[in-house]
Parts: sequence; C-alpha cells; structure tokens
Amino acid sequence: MTSALTPSSLLTPLISSAAMRAIVDDRAHLQRMLDFESALARAEAAVAVVPAACVDPIGAACKAERYNLAALGEAAARAGNVAGAVLAALTDEVAKANAEAARFVHWGATAQDLIDTALMLELRAGIDALLADLNNAIDGFTAIAGRQRRTAAVARTSLQHTLPMPFGLKLAGYAAALARSRERLRRVRKEALALQFGGAAGTLAALGEHGLAVTDRLAALLDLPAPDAPWHAHSDRLADIASALAILTGTCGKIARDVALLMQTEVGEAQEAARAPANEAIGLPHKRQPNAAAVGIAAATMAPNLLATIIAGQVQEHERGLGGWQAQWHAIPALLLVTSGAVAAVAELAQSIEIDTERMRSNLDVARGLIMTDAITMALGAKVGPYQAKLIVEEASRQTVASKRHLNSVLAEDPRVAAHMTPGELARLFEVMGHQGVAQTYIDRLIASVGARMPKRPI
Repeated sequence: MTSALTPSSLLTPLISSAAMRAIVDDRAHLQRMLDFESALARAEAAVAVVPAACVDPIGAACKAERYNLAALGEAAARAGNVAGAVLAALTDEVAKANAEAARFVHWGATAQDLIDTALMLELRAGIDALLADLNNAIDGFTAIAGRQRRTAAVARTSLQHTLPMPFGLKLAGYAAALARSRERLRRVRKEALALQFGGAAGTLAALGEHGLAVTDRLAALLDLPAPDAPWHAHSDRLADIASALAILTGTCGKIARDVALLMQTEVGEAQEAARAPANEAIGLPHKRQPNAAAVGIAAATMAPNLLATIIAGQVQEHERGLGGWQAQWHAIPALLLVTSGAVAAVAELAQSIEIDTERMRSNLDVARGLIMTDAITMALGAKVGPYQAKLIVEEASRQTVASKRHLNSVLAEDPRVAAHMTPGELARLFEVMGHQGVAQTYIDRLIASVGARMPKRPI
C-alpha cells in the first residue's frame, strides 16, 4: 500500500494505525469520491434536475473495485487533479451500460466539490477511528492513576529532582489532557465537517433555482451538514480540524517522551510491555526497547510541520486556490496517519505500561534526602525565619553532597536545627508523602474532569 505520508508500504505502518491506513487507502479514498457522485445523481434526480433513469446506472458504476488505481494516478497527473481522472473514468464506465446516463455524471458540480467533500468524509472516518483509540488511552491512564495515587515518585523539572509527588498525579494529568483533545475532536466533528457543493464559482448557477434543494438532499444523503454557502477557497474548517489533530499528537508526544525517560536504565521506573522481536538475532537480549514511545515522539515531531502546511494553504486566491489547496490534499491524510500512530502508541502504553514502585522509591532516596529540602526549609523557616532557614538548609545540602551522607544526619548535627527540632520531628520531615500539598485533590479533580467530558451518547 502507498499513502500520502510515504511511498513505502514498509514504513507507513511504523507511524500509523491499521485502521487509519485503511481509511486513507487509495481505494477507500476513491470510493468516497464515487459515493459523492452517486449521491449527487440521486439528489438531482429527486428534484428532476437529471432524469431518474440516470440514478441506477451511475450508482452501479460507483464501485471503486471497477477502476485501475495506477491508471487513475497517471491520468490525474495529466489532468492536474484526481477529480478529472475519476470523472473521466466514471463517465466511461457509466456509458458502457447507459450512454444517456453518462451525460449526467457530475451534473452542475465542479472538481472542488468532489475533492473537498470526499476529504470531509475521510476526516469524519478518521476522527471516529481516533476516538476509539483515544478512549482506550484515557480509560487506561485513568485506571492506573487510581491505583498509583499513593505511590511516591520523583517530580522532575528541567530533568532534575525537585520534590516528591504521587505518581498517580502524573497519570491523571495524562488522562485529562487526552480527554481535552477528545473534546476538541468531538467539537470539530460536529462543527467543522461540512458539505462542499458550489459548482464552478460557488453559486450553483448551473442548477438554477434547484441549487438549494439539491444541496439539502445531497447533504442528507452523505450525512454532512450543509453550510450557509459553499466554502470553496475558505479552508478554515480544515485548519480547525488539523489544529485539533496536531494538538492531540503533541499531547501524545509529551506522554511518550515521559515514558521514554522513565524507561532509561538509570531511571527504570516504568517499562513498555515486552514484545516478541520479529527477528531474535536483532538487538541485545537485555534491552526493553521504547518502541511505542518512539512512535509517539516521531509523530509529534512531524505533526507541526504538516499543520503548518495546512495553515499556509489557507491563503487561497479568489474563488479557488492555486497551490495552497493542492498542498492540503497531501498534508491532511499525512496528518491523519501520524496522529493515528501517536494515539495508538499512547493507548498501548496506557493499557500495558509496567510500573516499578520499588525503583521509584529508591530513586527518591538517591540524593540522600535532598529532595526534601523544600519541606525542611518551610518547617524550619516557621521557627527561625525563611531567610535563615534557607541559609542553614543550603549549607547542609552542600555538606551532604561533599560527605555523601544523608541530609537528615547533617541537619541533626547542626545546633541551629537541634535548638528548634527534636530528632523525631526532623525525621518526620523526610517522609516523602508527607509533603504533597493538595496533590490528592488534584488527582480527584483531574479524574472528575475526564468523566465530565465523556460523551453523553455515541456520536
């Protein structure tokens, strides 16, 4: 299979889901174009714009398996767009059975009506496929967040130890961010998908007084909203959908990057589920490769550039664009593919990630108590003042690093600390889950926000 993303059947599966590859497959795309033509004939026959006898011959010819994709591709290169090639082939196919019906193929429509409406149908199918994987990812992270809400882990800023945090807070944050993207996808599915049907200049002049009636019937047959007017050179709807896809891919990339860092040998706090290698001779036996994380990161690297192409393609001239429109034909299927790869990868992580709580605990202790300096400074500051407390804890921290002793031991020997804290009081400040602020409330809120964004009924 070839795709808009890459001409290789070997590479495309590495960065996309099987469901999305089927959706953007050439033959599936052709079928959506033919679905438009079949629906157009039915809509026009319903208001007597074309003879009713045309409907069955045109509909019978609108079967993608009847056409040679390679030949259509060559014809499209000569015509400048795929619509011309498809319409020529469809007309010939209809003429084999009914020459009179062939005269009414694509009656009153234009190439952009065919291309853009087929693209909208493709986006609808793509969004639905993404939502299925996204639901799995959200459910997975929500469930793990509940199980790990009391697990102490290192919070890292600028890749450095900062404070302890419940690992469940990180996971709940993933679920909530993905749920926000799910909400965006559901919104654009409802608001940004729309029929494109305007004829040569967006006026449906060829259909005379029947233009609106045909539009309404065509929209109903394709189950696409009819916009206030044809949108021809206004691709803000496509940009809106593409932005939602790119944001989702970025969120998946962030999650994938975190997992990859947690999988580092030196960290070892999480692992992807083990996979059976395709070739046992490839790779080192001891390595657990971050394969799903790599897909998420790669997709998030590619998506912004594809979005930029779609946004740049909004600059279209007058009633039909020259160049910008054509660029979007390629960028949108590619963006669907990489987004699907990112979401499928994160769904796999959410459903199968392995968490090493013992390693998390040992990593909290690796700096010999230094991760608790904030708790100690705050407690000591209440007794000696914040400035003096900061100086004492900074000095003790330097001694801890130099002597490779535990911070508790260093502080316990400092008379300025001993004057205000008993050994037991000081020891309690090193209880890692004793300094988590309102983290548990945040976990509850994040998980509740996921539930609040659940669809009330299937789309």
